[in-house]
Amino acid sequence: MPNSATTGQIIKAQSGFYEVLPDGGTMMVTCQLRGRFRKGPRSGDLAAIGDRVGFFRNEDGSGMIDEIMPRKNEIVRLDPRPQGDYRQILLTNADQAIFVFACAKPEPHVRMLDRFLVIAEKARIPSIIVFNKADLVDEAMMREKYGYYERIGYPILFTSVMLGTGIEALRAKMAGRLSALAGPSGVGKSSLMNAIEPRIGVRVDNISHFTEKGKHTTNFRQLLPLSGGGWVADTPGWKSLALWDTYPEEVDGYFPEIAPLVENCKFSDCSHTHEPGCAVVDGVKTGQVSSQRYDSYLRLREGQE
Repeated sequence: MPNSATTGQIIKAQSGFYEVLPDGGTMMVTCQLRGRFRKGPRSGDLAAIGDRVGFFRNEDGSGMIDEIMPRKNEIVRLDPRPQGDYRQILLTNADQAIFVFACAKPEPHVRMLDRFLVIAEKARIPSIIVFNKADLVDEAMMREKYGYYERIGYPILFTSVMLGTGIEALRAKMAGRLSALAGPSGVGKSSLMNAIEPRIGVRVDNISHFTEKGKHTTNFRQLLPLSGGGWVADTPGWKSLALWDTYPEEVDGYFPEIAPLVENCKFSDCSHTHEPGCAVVDGVKTGQVSSQRYDSYLRLREGQE
Protein backbone atom coordinates (compact mmCIF):
# COMPACT_ATOMS: atom_id res chain seq x y z
CA MET A 1 0.00 0.00 0.00
CA PRO A 2 1.27 3.50 -0.79
CA ASN A 3 2.27 5.83 2.02
CA SER A 4 0.68 8.88 0.42
CA ALA A 5 -2.52 10.28 1.83
CA THR A 6 -4.60 9.78 -1.33
CA THR A 7 -4.39 7.50 -4.34
CA GLY A 8 -5.69 8.10 -7.84
CA GLN A 9 -4.98 7.94 -11.56
CA ILE A 10 -3.44 10.51 -13.89
CA ILE A 11 -6.08 11.56 -16.41
CA LYS A 12 -4.28 14.43 -18.14
CA ALA A 13 -0.64 15.43 -18.47
CA GLN A 14 0.71 18.70 -19.84
CA SER A 15 3.89 20.69 -19.23
CA GLY A 16 4.70 19.17 -15.85
CA PHE A 17 1.15 19.38 -14.49
CA TYR A 18 -1.02 16.32 -13.94
CA GLU A 19 -4.78 16.11 -13.48
CA VAL A 20 -5.38 13.26 -11.04
CA LEU A 21 -8.75 11.65 -10.35
CA PRO A 22 -8.79 10.44 -6.73
CA ASP A 23 -10.08 6.93 -6.15
CA GLY A 24 -13.80 7.16 -5.49
CA GLY A 25 -13.84 10.86 -6.33
CA THR A 26 -15.31 12.92 -9.14
CA MET A 27 -13.22 16.12 -9.01
CA MET A 28 -9.75 16.28 -10.55
CA VAL A 29 -6.80 17.53 -8.49
CA THR A 30 -4.06 19.43 -10.31
CA CYS A 31 -0.76 17.95 -9.18
CA GLN A 32 2.95 18.32 -9.71
CA LEU A 33 5.70 15.83 -9.03
CA ARG A 34 7.52 16.04 -5.73
CA GLY A 35 11.02 17.50 -6.10
CA ARG A 36 12.84 14.22 -5.49
CA PHE A 37 11.45 12.83 -8.75
CA ARG A 38 13.05 15.65 -10.73
CA LYS A 39 16.57 15.35 -9.32
CA GLY A 40 19.35 14.18 -11.63
CA PRO A 41 19.33 13.64 -15.41
CA ARG A 42 16.12 12.54 -17.09
CA SER A 43 16.09 9.81 -19.72
CA GLY A 44 12.32 9.88 -20.17
CA ASP A 45 8.93 10.98 -18.91
CA LEU A 46 8.60 10.58 -15.17
CA ALA A 47 4.83 10.16 -15.11
CA ALA A 48 2.15 9.66 -17.73
CA ILE A 49 -1.59 9.34 -18.24
CA GLY A 50 -2.81 6.04 -16.90
CA ASP A 51 -0.35 6.02 -14.02
CA ARG A 52 -1.63 5.08 -10.60
CA VAL A 53 -0.19 7.53 -8.10
CA GLY A 54 -0.17 8.48 -4.46
CA PHE A 55 -0.39 12.18 -3.65
CA PHE A 56 -0.80 14.71 -0.88
CA ARG A 57 -3.21 17.63 -1.02
CA ASN A 58 -1.87 21.12 -0.46
CA GLU A 59 -3.75 23.78 1.45
CA ASP A 60 -4.68 25.57 -1.77
CA GLY A 61 -6.39 22.45 -3.16
CA SER A 62 -3.58 21.40 -5.48
CA GLY A 63 -1.66 18.21 -5.02
CA MET A 64 1.89 16.84 -4.88
CA ILE A 65 2.56 13.41 -6.35
CA ASP A 66 4.65 11.47 -3.88
CA GLU A 67 4.53 8.00 -5.41
CA ILE A 68 4.18 6.44 -8.86
CA MET A 69 2.97 2.89 -8.50
CA PRO A 70 4.33 -0.03 -10.56
CA ARG A 71 2.92 -0.18 -14.10
CA LYS A 72 1.43 -3.29 -15.65
CA ASN A 73 2.42 -2.00 -19.09
CA GLU A 74 3.49 1.15 -20.92
CA ILE A 75 3.45 2.43 -24.49
CA VAL A 76 6.74 4.17 -25.19
CA ARG A 77 8.01 6.27 -28.09
CA LEU A 78 11.71 7.00 -28.47
CA ASP A 79 12.50 10.64 -29.20
CA PRO A 80 16.09 11.17 -30.48
CA ARG A 81 17.84 14.09 -28.79
CA PRO A 82 21.33 15.55 -29.01
CA GLN A 83 21.91 14.51 -25.40
CA GLY A 84 20.60 10.98 -25.92
CA ASP A 85 17.38 9.12 -26.63
CA TYR A 86 14.39 10.22 -24.56
CA ARG A 87 11.55 7.83 -23.65
CA GLN A 88 8.17 9.48 -24.23
CA ILE A 89 5.47 7.51 -22.43
CA LEU A 90 2.20 7.75 -24.34
CA LEU A 91 0.11 5.68 -21.93
CA THR A 92 0.41 3.28 -19.02
CA ASN A 93 -1.78 0.54 -17.55
CA ALA A 94 -3.88 0.02 -20.68
CA ASP A 95 -6.38 -2.83 -20.53
CA GLN A 96 -6.53 -3.16 -24.31
CA ALA A 97 -5.48 -1.60 -27.59
CA ILE A 98 -8.08 -0.89 -30.27
CA PHE A 99 -6.65 -0.58 -33.76
CA VAL A 100 -9.00 1.07 -36.25
CA PHE A 101 -8.52 0.57 -39.99
CA ALA A 102 -10.92 1.19 -42.87
CA CYS A 103 -12.34 -1.59 -45.01
CA ALA A 104 -11.84 0.74 -47.99
CA LYS A 105 -10.92 4.36 -48.75
CA PRO A 106 -8.17 3.84 -47.68
CA GLU A 107 -7.46 0.15 -48.06
CA PRO A 108 -6.21 -1.55 -44.87
CA HIS A 109 -2.47 -1.08 -44.36
CA VAL A 110 -1.78 -4.60 -43.12
CA ARG A 111 1.92 -4.16 -42.42
CA MET A 112 1.11 -1.18 -40.22
CA LEU A 113 -1.50 -3.30 -38.46
CA ASP A 114 1.02 -6.10 -37.93
CA ARG A 115 3.53 -3.64 -36.48
CA PHE A 116 0.87 -2.29 -34.12
CA LEU A 117 0.03 -5.82 -33.01
CA VAL A 118 3.68 -6.67 -32.37
CA ILE A 119 4.17 -3.53 -30.28
CA ALA A 120 1.06 -4.40 -28.25
CA GLU A 121 2.28 -7.98 -27.79
CA LYS A 122 5.63 -6.72 -26.55
CA ALA A 123 3.85 -4.42 -24.06
CA ARG A 124 1.51 -7.28 -23.06
CA ILE A 125 -1.60 -5.36 -24.08
CA PRO A 126 -4.50 -7.38 -25.58
CA SER A 127 -5.55 -6.09 -29.01
CA ILE A 128 -8.86 -5.66 -30.82
CA ILE A 129 -8.97 -4.98 -34.57
CA VAL A 130 -11.76 -2.73 -35.88
CA PHE A 131 -12.47 -2.54 -39.60
CA ASN A 132 -14.55 0.60 -40.07
CA LYS A 133 -16.56 1.76 -43.12
CA ALA A 134 -18.00 -1.74 -43.50
CA ASP A 135 -20.79 -0.26 -45.64
CA LEU A 136 -18.29 0.17 -48.49
CA VAL A 137 -17.51 -3.53 -48.92
CA ASP A 138 -18.95 -6.99 -48.77
CA GLU A 139 -18.47 -8.01 -45.15
CA ALA A 140 -18.36 -11.73 -45.93
CA MET A 141 -15.49 -11.11 -48.34
CA MET A 142 -13.65 -9.04 -45.74
CA ARG A 143 -14.11 -11.72 -43.11
CA GLU A 144 -12.68 -14.30 -45.47
CA LYS A 145 -9.72 -12.06 -46.32
CA TYR A 146 -8.86 -10.97 -42.78
CA GLY A 147 -10.38 -13.75 -40.69
CA TYR A 148 -6.88 -15.11 -40.19
CA TYR A 149 -6.32 -12.55 -37.46
CA GLU A 150 -9.29 -13.86 -35.52
CA ARG A 151 -8.01 -17.41 -35.84
CA ILE A 152 -4.72 -16.46 -34.22
CA GLY A 153 -6.45 -14.76 -31.31
CA TYR A 154 -7.26 -11.16 -32.27
CA PRO A 155 -10.97 -10.24 -32.04
CA ILE A 156 -12.28 -8.43 -35.12
CA LEU A 157 -15.20 -6.01 -35.23
CA PHE A 158 -16.72 -4.60 -38.42
CA THR A 159 -18.27 -1.19 -37.91
CA SER A 160 -20.17 1.34 -39.98
CA VAL A 161 -21.22 4.71 -38.63
CA MET A 162 -23.51 5.18 -41.63
CA LEU A 163 -25.40 1.93 -41.01
CA GLY A 164 -24.93 1.89 -37.25
CA THR A 165 -23.52 -1.62 -37.33
CA GLY A 166 -20.96 -2.83 -34.80
CA ILE A 167 -21.28 0.31 -32.66
CA GLU A 168 -22.93 -1.41 -29.69
CA ALA A 169 -20.46 -4.29 -29.84
CA LEU A 170 -17.50 -1.90 -29.74
CA ARG A 171 -19.09 0.15 -26.97
CA ALA A 172 -19.47 -3.03 -24.92
CA LYS A 173 -15.82 -3.94 -25.52
CA MET A 174 -14.72 -0.55 -24.22
CA ALA A 175 -16.99 -0.35 -21.17
CA GLY A 176 -15.13 -0.42 -17.89
CA ARG A 177 -11.71 -0.62 -19.54
CA LEU A 178 -8.85 1.74 -20.30
CA SER A 179 -8.44 1.50 -24.08
CA ALA A 180 -5.59 2.74 -26.21
CA LEU A 181 -6.95 3.92 -29.56
CA ALA A 182 -4.85 4.07 -32.71
CA GLY A 183 -5.14 3.94 -36.48
CA PRO A 184 -4.02 5.73 -39.64
CA SER A 185 -5.67 8.92 -40.86
CA GLY A 186 -8.79 8.75 -42.98
CA VAL A 187 -10.25 5.63 -41.40
CA GLY A 188 -13.15 7.44 -39.69
CA LYS A 189 -11.81 7.13 -36.17
CA SER A 190 -13.31 10.42 -34.97
CA SER A 191 -16.73 9.63 -36.44
CA LEU A 192 -16.60 6.20 -34.88
CA MET A 193 -15.77 7.61 -31.46
CA ASN A 194 -18.59 10.14 -31.84
CA ALA A 195 -20.96 7.25 -32.47
CA ILE A 196 -19.64 5.48 -29.37
CA GLU A 197 -19.76 8.60 -27.20
CA PRO A 198 -21.27 11.88 -28.47
CA ARG A 199 -18.72 14.69 -28.85
CA ILE A 200 -15.78 12.53 -27.85
CA GLY A 201 -14.69 12.14 -31.48
CA VAL A 202 -14.16 15.88 -31.84
CA ARG A 203 -11.85 15.79 -28.84
CA VAL A 204 -10.04 12.76 -30.25
CA ASP A 205 -9.51 14.63 -33.51
CA ASN A 206 -8.21 17.73 -31.70
CA ILE A 207 -5.82 15.72 -29.54
CA SER A 208 -4.55 13.77 -32.55
CA HIS A 209 -3.86 16.99 -34.44
CA PHE A 210 -2.02 18.51 -31.51
CA THR A 211 0.14 15.50 -30.69
CA GLU A 212 1.17 14.93 -34.31
CA LYS A 213 2.24 18.51 -35.04
CA GLY A 214 5.89 17.97 -34.24
CA LYS A 215 8.54 16.63 -31.93
CA HIS A 216 8.16 17.91 -28.41
CA THR A 217 8.10 16.55 -24.87
CA THR A 218 5.27 18.61 -23.36
CA ASN A 219 2.56 16.83 -25.30
CA PHE A 220 -1.04 17.31 -24.22
CA ARG A 221 -2.22 13.82 -23.41
CA GLN A 222 -5.56 12.94 -21.88
CA LEU A 223 -7.87 10.07 -21.00
CA LEU A 224 -11.41 10.64 -22.22
CA PRO A 225 -14.27 9.29 -20.06
CA LEU A 226 -16.94 6.92 -21.36
CA SER A 227 -20.46 7.22 -19.99
CA GLY A 228 -20.70 3.43 -19.68
CA GLY A 229 -17.56 3.40 -17.53
CA GLY A 230 -13.96 3.23 -18.64
CA TRP A 231 -11.61 5.54 -20.50
CA VAL A 232 -10.15 5.89 -23.96
CA ALA A 233 -6.76 7.36 -24.81
CA ASP A 234 -6.12 8.50 -28.34
CA THR A 235 -2.51 7.51 -29.01
CA PRO A 236 -1.60 8.65 -32.52
CA GLY A 237 2.07 8.21 -31.66
CA TRP A 238 1.73 4.49 -32.45
CA LYS A 239 2.36 5.39 -36.10
CA SER A 240 5.87 6.52 -35.25
CA LEU A 241 6.64 3.77 -32.76
CA ALA A 242 9.40 1.35 -33.60
CA LEU A 243 10.78 -1.74 -31.88
CA TRP A 244 13.85 0.26 -30.94
CA ASP A 245 14.74 -1.91 -27.93
CA THR A 246 14.06 -5.27 -29.56
CA TYR A 247 16.64 -7.72 -30.88
CA PRO A 248 15.86 -9.42 -34.22
CA GLU A 249 15.76 -12.86 -32.60
CA GLU A 250 13.02 -11.65 -30.22
CA VAL A 251 10.51 -10.73 -32.91
CA ASP A 252 9.16 -14.25 -33.46
CA GLY A 253 7.94 -14.25 -29.84
CA TYR A 254 5.49 -11.44 -30.65
CA PHE A 255 3.73 -13.34 -33.44
CA PRO A 256 1.32 -15.72 -31.66
CA GLU A 257 1.14 -18.08 -34.64
CA ILE A 258 4.94 -18.22 -35.07
CA ALA A 259 6.09 -18.43 -31.45
CA PRO A 260 4.84 -22.01 -30.79
CA LEU A 261 6.65 -23.31 -33.89
CA VAL A 262 10.10 -22.04 -32.96
CA GLU A 263 10.92 -24.89 -30.59
CA ASN A 264 10.41 -27.35 -33.46
CA CYS A 265 13.11 -25.79 -35.65
CA LYS A 266 16.15 -27.94 -36.31
CA PHE A 267 18.60 -25.24 -35.21
CA SER A 268 18.30 -23.34 -31.93
CA ASP A 269 19.59 -20.14 -33.58
CA CYS A 270 17.27 -20.44 -36.59
CA SER A 271 16.50 -17.12 -38.25
CA HIS A 272 13.35 -18.60 -39.86
CA THR A 273 14.41 -17.35 -43.25
CA HIS A 274 16.31 -20.11 -45.07
CA GLU A 275 17.56 -22.81 -42.70
CA PRO A 276 16.73 -26.48 -43.42
CA GLY A 277 14.29 -27.96 -40.96
CA CYS A 278 12.75 -24.57 -40.08
CA ALA A 279 9.28 -25.16 -38.62
CA VAL A 280 8.24 -21.57 -39.35
CA VAL A 281 9.09 -21.80 -43.05
CA ASP A 282 7.29 -25.15 -43.17
CA GLY A 283 4.31 -23.48 -41.47
CA VAL A 284 4.17 -20.89 -44.25
CA LYS A 285 4.28 -23.62 -46.89
CA THR A 286 1.39 -25.51 -45.28
CA GLY A 287 -0.68 -22.39 -44.65
CA GLN A 288 -0.41 -22.60 -40.86
CA VAL A 289 1.34 -19.23 -41.01
CA SER A 290 -0.05 -16.57 -43.33
CA SER A 291 2.44 -15.58 -46.04
CA GLN A 292 1.37 -11.97 -45.52
CA ARG A 293 2.10 -12.13 -41.81
CA TYR A 294 5.37 -13.92 -42.49
CA ASP A 295 6.39 -11.06 -44.77
CA SER A 296 5.58 -8.62 -41.97
CA TYR A 297 7.69 -10.75 -39.61
CA LEU A 298 10.68 -10.66 -41.96
CA ARG A 299 10.42 -6.90 -42.41
CA LEU A 300 10.20 -6.28 -38.67
CA ARG A 301 13.09 -8.62 -38.02
CA GLU A 302 15.18 -6.73 -40.54
CA GLY A 303 14.13 -3.38 -39.09
CA GLN A 304 12.27 -2.32 -42.24
CA GLU A 305 8.92 -1.57 -40.54
